[in-house]
This record gives sequence, structure tokens and C-alpha cells, in this order.
Amino acid sequence: MSTPQTGQDVMPTGPHQAIAVDRYRPTDRDALYDVCLRTGDSGEDATGLYADGDLLGHVYLGAYLELEPDLARVLRREDGTPLGYCVATASTADFERRCEESWWPALRRRYAAPAEDDASPDAPLLRAIHAPSRTTAPWLDEFPAHLHVDLLPEAQGGGRGRRVLEAVLDAVAAAGAPGIHLGVGGRNVRAIGFYEHLGFRTLEHHPWGLTMGMRLPRR
Repeated sequence: MSTPQTGQDVMPTGPHQAIAVDRYRPTDRDALYDVCLRTGDSGEDATGLYADGDLLGHVYLGAYLELEPDLARVLRREDGTPLGYCVATASTADFERRCEESWWPALRRRYAAPAEDDASPDAPLLRAIHAPSRTTAPWLDEFPAHLHVDLLPEAQGGGRGRRVLEAVLDAVAAAGAPGIHLGVGGRNVRAIGFYEHLGFRTLEHHPWGLTMGMRLPRR
């Protein structure tokens, strides 16, 4: 059911609990970084894998919260605790340009680039900060938007992932994007099936997994 007073889409989880799809609030940032870390190993908990637990959030989440807060949606308990999120941008090329201008420079001052022979789990994330990849795929004109979604186990099931993702898809479509893409690890079979059920189709295979895409608006 919906609650027009708050704009939240509330989903019962038990006799005394509900989880709502809500807009991002700046006070959510630290909790969402924690969600990012706790789902950062192909959907499993990555806590303890990294010397700096904030690195995953810096690379895969923070810029969206800073640069595209209006497209971010949060799954939260009735007490306000975030349990998951979906973040997006309507234009990947523009987002990558803005990250280079206003997101990566501060992180480069904070974190030194790793040594070439550094094989620690932190090293690929540090390299992504100092030399982020650019998206140049042939399908980008058709699917210029992209998103990331991460849910803690408590928020999975019951249609909650679908609802938060659909809220973001509708917001991105309203922003004018004709299509959207996402990346998913090859080991995350459950997530691949989830996206296929929603209507995403494989655009490209990679050594690490798949890029999947969907045309917008949803039908």
C-alpha cells in the first residue's frame, strides 16, 4: 500500500514491521556505505576483506549520492534504518565527466595510488580511484543510463528488490533516458535471474560477469 503523506511504498514484513521504498536522505550515507560493504562480495558480506571498509562505497556508491541524489531510492524499516538502496544516473557519459571533475580529485588526495605489485583486495579499488574506467561500449547510445542496487538479506524477497528498482527505473525514464544498463557478477546467479525476470537482457559478456540492459520507459 502507499502512504501519500510520505511518498513511501510500504511493504509489510511481519505483524509489527514494514519496509518502505523511500527517497535518499543525506543522513543515510553512512548506513548505505555499510550496506555496500555487507553486500560487496558478489552479494555476500565483504566485511573484513578490505583494510579500508569505505573504499567500496567510495568507488561504487558515494558519487551517486553526491551527484545524483534525486535518482537514489532507499529501502528502510519503519524506524528509518536503511536496509538497501538503488542508485542511478540518466547519462553515464555525463556522470563519468562530473566524477572526474568533482568526485575523484578529493579521493586521490586522500588515498595514494597502490604499488604496481600490490595484490591486496584494496588495490583494485585504489586503482579505480586514480584511473577510473570510461564506458565506451557500442550499446551506450541506446542504454545511456545505469544503476546499482544492493540489498541486505532482511530486505530481500517479498518483492522489495523489484519495487525499489522499479522506482528508480521510472525516475530515470522520467529524466529522459531511452535505456539503462547495469553490471552483475557472473557468480551472482540469483541476481542475474532477478534482472532477467524484470526484463533486462544481456548486452555484453565479460570475464567478471555480464552487462545487462533494458529499454525505457518500462512497458
